[in-house]
Amino acid sequence: MTNGKTTITGVEELECLYGPVAKPSLTKVTDHIHPAYRPFIESSPFVALATSGCEGMDISPRGDAAGFIHIEDDTTLLLPDRRGNNRIDSLRNILQDNRVALLFLTPGIGETLRVNGTAEISIDPLLLARFAVDRHLPQCVLKITVQRVFFQCSRAVIRSRLWDAASQIPRNSLPSTGTILKQISHAEIDGEAYDQALPERLKTTLY
Repeated sequence: MTNGKTTITGVEELECLYGPVAKPSLTKVTDHIHPAYRPFIESSPFVALATSGCEGMDISPRGDAAGFIHIEDDTTLLLPDRRGNNRIDSLRNILQDNRVALLFLTPGIGETLRVNGTAEISIDPLLLARFAVDRHLPQCVLKITVQRVFFQCSRAVIRSRLWDAASQIPRNSLPSTGTILKQISHAEIDGEAYDQALPERLKTTLY
């Protein structure tokens, strides 16, 4: 708090609050996929995809076997869109505003990788075929043009104990998906039946 103010309203105030940016934090930023950053993408089985459209922002989890996002060249990434809930919030946003941001996580690794760029939605049959799993094709492939890449230090992961097995909590300590749907729908959805059918549905519709 400065001079009685409790809300930051200007960039100068914000920069004064936090101080100067350390040189390594500026040096680490590249406009392409530097060879030092390739292993983070190739080893990551999980990515958070952020998009923005006329109805607001969205962030969506994307996961598969490590390296499921292909590095086409040093400024292009290919992200297959696997089966999901068909809300297609991210894809709708991309059609309105093609800017995207990716956050790569790798189990056991504290540092994360951040990628900013633009995306287009491809349904090129040859491209879809490259991402087939057990003859199942993705619905589409996001072709991402990279504009900025940099690593994020491990502080957040360390503080959260994200990869510490001792910090994991039992699944039954939180409401099940069926319980959530039953409560929100005022019991119009049979939560117990939903939970009972879910494991097999996930198994048969994973791809």
